[in-house]
Amino acid sequence: MTTDTALRYDPYDYAVHDDPYPLYARLREEAPVYRNDERGFYALSRHADVMSAFQDPRLSSSHGVSIDPMAWGLHAPMTMSFLAMDPPRHTLMRALVSRGFTARRVLDLEPRIRDIARGYVDRAVDLQTFDFVAEIAGRFPMDVISELMGVPEADRDELRRLADLLVHREEGVLDVPTSGIEAAGALFDYYVALLADRRAHPGDDLTSALATAEIDGERLTDEDIRAFLFLMVVAGNETTAKLLANAWFWAARHPDQRSVPFADPARIPQWVEETLRYDNSTQMLARLAATDIELHDTTIPPGAQVLLLIGSANRDPRVFDAPDTYLIGRDTRQTASFGVGRHFCLGASLARLEARVCLEELVARVADYDVDEAVAQRVHSVNVRGFMTLPTTVSAR
Repeated sequence: MTTDTALRYDPYDYAVHDDPYPLYARLREEAPVYRNDERGFYALSRHADVMSAFQDPRLSSSHGVSIDPMAWGLHAPMTMSFLAMDPPRHTLMRALVSRGFTARRVLDLEPRIRDIARGYVDRAVDLQTFDFVAEIAGRFPMDVISELMGVPEADRDELRRLADLLVHREEGVLDVPTSGIEAAGALFDYYVALLADRRAHPGDDLTSALATAEIDGERLTDEDIRAFLFLMVVAGNETTAKLLANAWFWAARHPDQRSVPFADPARIPQWVEETLRYDNSTQMLARLAATDIELHDTTIPPGAQVLLLIGSANRDPRVFDAPDTYLIGRDTRQTASFGVGRHFCLGASLARLEARVCLEELVARVADYDVDEAVAQRVHSVNVRGFMTLPTTVSAR
C-alpha cells in the first residue's frame, strides 16, 4: 500500500468522473490495495482481486453497494433489495425474486422492447440533431422497466425524473442531496400504491408475479417487493441508459470501430460487450470487511469499507491485451461488469437485450452520425459513469 499523497482516488472527485482510467492504471501498479484516509475506505483495482472479492464471504454486502452515507448501512436493503444482503437471506430473496423475474418473461418482452426502441429512434432520427440521452438513452430503458413492472405510460416520465435525481451529485456534495431524498420518498409512495393495486387487480406484469412468488411457504413481503422495484428503477434503468450512451459515444470517437457493427449488424452484441468492458456504467461497488483480510502486504480491518473498482478491473493488462484500446470483437469473456458468483447481476440478460435491440434499430435507420463532445455533459455519481447530455447529429439511411 502506498503513502504517496500524489496518488489520490476519490469517487466523489469530478476529475475522476471525467476520466478515471489513468488513475486506475496507477492504482493497479502502485497501490492494488489503496487506502483513502480521508474517506476511510480501501479500494481494490486489479482484475484478479476484484473478481475474487465478489465471491469472498469475508466481504459482506449487508451495508449496500454505495458509500454515500445515507445509502450505506444496515438500512440498505430498503432500497437495494438483495444486493444489500448476505446468505442465507440473500439466497432466499434472490430465489423468490427470480420466480417473477424469469428469463422467459424477459425474452417474451423482446417484441415490445423493439416497438419501444423503434418509436424513440424514429422520432429522434427525424429530428436529425438531438440529445441522444434525452431522446433515446434516458427514456427507452425506463419504458422497458416500466413495461415489465406494469407502470402505466402516463407515469413513466415522472419515474424517470425521480430516478435521475437519485443518482446525480453536485460537486462537493458527499451524500444524497435533498432532492434525491425527496425523490426516493416519492418513488416509495408510488410503489406502495402500485403494489396495492396489483394485489387487488393482478396482471401479467412483474409486480403481480412478485406478489405471488413462493418457495416452501416463504413469500415476499410488501417491503421486499418495494425494495426490488426501487432497485429496478435505479439500477436497471440508470445503468442501461448509461450503457447505450457510452456505446454511442465511443463508437463515434472511434470511427474504425463504428464501421464494424454498421457494416455487419450481427456484430452489434460485440459492440455492447466491448462497451461494457471499456467503459462500464457501473464503475464500482462497495463491500464491508467482516474480518481481517490480508492482501498485497496490507491488512484490511473488520468494519472497513472496501470498494471493488469494476472499471479498473476491465482495463487490467494482466487480462486484456491493449486494454485502453476500444476494439469491437475482442474476447470479453472475463469482464467484471456484471459481477460473478452469487451476486452476478440478475438483470444482465435484460440489459444486454435492451442494448442490442436499441442499437439494432439505430443502425437500421442511421447511415452516419457525429456527437458534439465539446458540449456533452457527464452525470456525476460515485457508482455510475455516463452522460447526462450527448448532443448528436445523424444522417438517415
